[in-house]
Amino acid sequence: MTHNTRPISPLRQRMIDDMMMRKLSHQTQSAYIRAVINLTRFLGRSPDTATPEDLRRYQLHLVETGTSRIMLNHTITALRFFFQVTLDRPEAMAKMSPVREPRKLPVVLSCEEVARLIDAAGIPKYQAALSVAYGAGLRASEIVALKVGDIDSTRMTLRIEQGKGRKDRYAMLSPLLLERLRTWWRTGRAQGKLLDGGVDLPRSEPCQPDEHSSAQPDLSSGCRCRGNRQACLPAHAASLSTLLDYVG
Repeated sequence: MTHNTRPISPLRQRMIDDMMMRKLSHQTQSAYIRAVINLTRFLGRSPDTATPEDLRRYQLHLVETGTSRIMLNHTITALRFFFQVTLDRPEAMAKMSPVREPRKLPVVLSCEEVARLIDAAGIPKYQAALSVAYGAGLRASEIVALKVGDIDSTRMTLRIEQGKGRKDRYAMLSPLLLERLRTWWRTGRAQGKLLDGGVDLPRSEPCQPDEHSSAQPDLSSGCRCRGNRQACLPAHAASLSTLLDYVG
């Protein structure tokens, strides 16, 4: 198998360095690089030679080829970074204008429709994930990063760490959602598959919930184990994505 070992051009490396200096996410960096590559293909020459009129023609080309408003604005944002930051040529963007996106009302499901949607999942792990997404308004990336220790059943909140925009926040936790999470937690614990890699929990050293919640496990406080703590569910380390992989 051959590997592409073509060196990165100095111009692209400078742009990558500029993005790394500002700690842009890998997804953002890839999107910005892709936007510059697409401009290069349109021009047929190095992107640093583009004039304001070239960029105006490129935006017109994107509109004529059916590029969505969202993608068009993302492209303009990426090219603005390239010309203003990397090339120090802010005047090049003078004829590129972002497009106003229409604001539309979302389609809101009724309580009955939401219940049928979640119940149709069938498996507790999927029901838990859908319940968290709809009931607490979490994004998919935030759901898979959710830890057991982020669930606070005393204050009825979910802690979301470094969500969109790399910001921490809290989401409200309803009693129904808490019960759904407890159902999923009990199912996975009964199967002994809550650890990374699907390692079984040893039956000789059971995981004990806190004393004040013997009837229902308190997901906010994790567990207290007799013996080896490595055998227990690491309440502040096990991510929901790992737990979902081994439940059901």
